[in-house]
Amino acid sequence: MKILDWYILKRYLFTFFMMLLLFVPIGITVHLAEKIGKILENEVPINEVLLYFLDFTIYFAHLLFPLFLFLSVIWFTSKLANNTEVIAFLSSGVSFTRFLRPYLIGASIVGVLAIVLGLYLAPKASEGFNDFTYKYFKSGRSAIENTDVFRQINDNEIIYVSRFDVKNNTGSNFTLEHFDGNKLEYKISASSIKYIEEDTLYRLTNYVKRNVGANEDELEIIRQKDTLFEFDVDDLIPVIYAAETKMYGDLKQFIAKEEARGSSNVGRFKLVLYRKWSLPVSVFILTIIAVAVSSIKRRGGMGVNLAVGICIAMVFVFFDKIFGVMAEQSDFSPIVAVWFPNFIFGILAAYLLYNAKR
Repeated sequence: MKILDWYILKRYLFTFFMMLLLFVPIGITVHLAEKIGKILENEVPINEVLLYFLDFTIYFAHLLFPLFLFLSVIWFTSKLANNTEVIAFLSSGVSFTRFLRPYLIGASIVGVLAIVLGLYLAPKASEGFNDFTYKYFKSGRSAIENTDVFRQINDNEIIYVSRFDVKNNTGSNFTLEHFDGNKLEYKISASSIKYIEEDTLYRLTNYVKRNVGANEDELEIIRQKDTLFEFDVDDLIPVIYAAETKMYGDLKQFIAKEEARGSSNVGRFKLVLYRKWSLPVSVFILTIIAVAVSSIKRRGGMGVNLAVGICIAMVFVFFDKIFGVMAEQSDFSPIVAVWFPNFIFGILAAYLLYNAKR
C-alpha cells in the first residue's frame, strides 16, 4: 500500500505545484499588460516594479490557493480514472476510504503550507501589493475611510471628525467627549483640527469646551488653541487594508483595539482573521469533493470532470464573495460569512464521498 500512497501523493503535489507555476505567470502577464500604461506614466523605478510583482505573486497564489488545488486534483485523478487505474486500485481490494488516504496526506501538506503562507508571508506581501497599488494605480483614491470618523480612543473619550484630509493632517467639525463612567464630564468642539507634526500637538480653530456642572455648564471659548491629545493620526484613521498586513497576534490586538474604538471596518478586519484558518480547512473539503467527482470514469472523459469541477469552483467563489461583502457592508457575522461556504461544501463533500464509496 505504501507504493500506492507514494504514487498518488507524488502526483498530487507535482500537479498542484505545476498548476501554480502555470497560472501564476499567466496572472502576472495579464496584470502587467493591464497596468503597464500606468507604470510607464508614473515612471515607476524598475526595482519597485519587480518587488511589486513578487508581492503580487504571493498575494495572487494565496488568494486562489484552494482553487488551484481543486483543479489540479480533478485533473490528475481524472487521468487516473481514464487510464482505469482507479478501477484497478479498488478492484485489488482497496477500499475507497483507503484510496483517499494519500490525498488527505497531500491536503495536510498543502494545508500547512497555506497556514505558513497566511500567517507569515501573505501579510508582508499584502502590504507591499496594496501600498504600490494605492501609490501608483489609485492615486486619486484614498486608502483610508476619512469621512464621518467616529472612534473611541480610550476608556473615557470618544471623538468625531466629519472629514479628515491626510495630506494636510486637517479635519473638520471635530468633537471630543470625555466621560466618567456613563456621565459626560466635558465636551470639546472645534470647526477644524490640524496636527502639527513638528510640535506633536493639535491646533483647534473656534475651540469650545463645555464643562458639565451639577446646576449649570461652564463654557470656554478660544479662537485658536494648541493642545495635546492621547491619539495619533495613524490611530485615528488606519488604512483600509491594515488588517491584511499584520501577523496573527498583532491582528488580534488590532481588531480588539478597533472594536473598542467603534470602527466601522471591524467586520472587514475579522474576515481577514478568520480566513487564515478557514483556508486550510477548505483545502481538505475541496480535495474530497475533487476526488469524489473525478474518480469515476465518464463517457465524456476528462472534459466532463473538469467542467463539473469548474462549476463547483465558481459556486464556491460566489458563496465566499457574497458572504464576505455582506459581512463588510452590514452587521452580518464575519465568522458565519467565512465558515458558511466550508459548511455547505463540507456537506456536499460528505454526500459525494458517500455515493463514491457505493
